[in-house]
Amino acid sequence: MQRILGRQAVRAFTIIEVIVIVVILGVLAAVIAPRVLQRVGQSKQSVAKAGVSSIATAVQNYILDCGKPDSGASLTMLAENPGSVQGWKGPYVNNADDLKDPWGNDYVLLIPSQHGNADFDIVCYGADGQPGGEEDGADIISGKKSK
Repeated sequence: MQRILGRQAVRAFTIIEVIVIVVILGVLAAVIAPRVLQRVGQSKQSVAKAGVSSIATAVQNYILDCGKPDSGASLTMLAENPGSVQGWKGPYVNNADDLKDPWGNDYVLLIPSQHGNADFDIVCYGADGQPGGEEDGADIISGKKSK
């Protein structure tokens, strides 16, 4: 809309035009937001799968250097020399933050393996941080195929 005041033309939106624009933006956000949030969850799961695999490789390297860790061992042995083992040539991970999943929870080392894998399991409990779960909360376990 254009109004002439004196010699200047003044352009402005009417309240109806503003409401229409806001409604259109609201509808677009309602349609797009759930899809974007779903992709964020999927990307965190992919990062967790890569992290589980990477940590499993680091544990295998630790085992080659130091031997099999005791049941109940912590993954911090990959970042810091536990002092009680011989042959430690680490660190086996870049830093202690590599031992946390995308949701901020610690990856878990299970010795012996509870899922029929080699000598150990690396587990990420997903978004809920609890064993079991569905979708974003599903467990990610080293060597175990996804459904």
